[in-house]
Amino acid sequence: MPTERNNFFKLGDNFATIVGDDVKVGDPAPEFTSVVPGWGKVNPLQESKGKVIILSAVPSLDTDTCDRETRRFNQEAAKLSDDIVIYTISCDFPMAQKRWCGAAGVDKVKVVSDVVEAEFGVKYGLLIKERRYLRRAVFIVGRDGKLTYVNYLPTLGQEPDYDEVIAEAKKALG
Repeated sequence: MPTERNNFFKLGDNFATIVGDDVKVGDPAPEFTSVVPGWGKVNPLQESKGKVIILSAVPSLDTDTCDRETRRFNQEAAKLSDDIVIYTISCDFPMAQKRWCGAAGVDKVKVVSDVVEAEFGVKYGLLIKERRYLRRAVFIVGRDGKLTYVNYLPTLGQEPDYDEVIAEAKKALG
């Protein structure tokens, strides 16, 4: 049974229940399975093994902040080495993700869904129990499968420091 914590992250004026424990730099990145359009299963860490992987956790692509974040990472991805892969993970349905990506022209970031089992959310300490979506965070997994960067954003409306994330990903290339 995963840990449930409800004394540090707020949704509005109330504390939310976060399912799972936070991960930290140096930990092996927990393996997880997500789904893609058509409900096919994918393991992003296996799919991109040997590369530097940026995992961008967002609540929903259909919100302003998540929209901006995913579009920005898509722009950044176009400028990066093929040895850096960016995944955006949300609990949106895969067909909604596909529709959003098409409308937004997002084609460099790999967008996957945690909607079925919320395995990513639980293993990375991101699942907001009351809403069954993810709190915002960014992780970088090095070529060796270990976390080199972990940033849990304090509120759902705060965007990550994109320059810092990209610099850390480039540093992780070695």
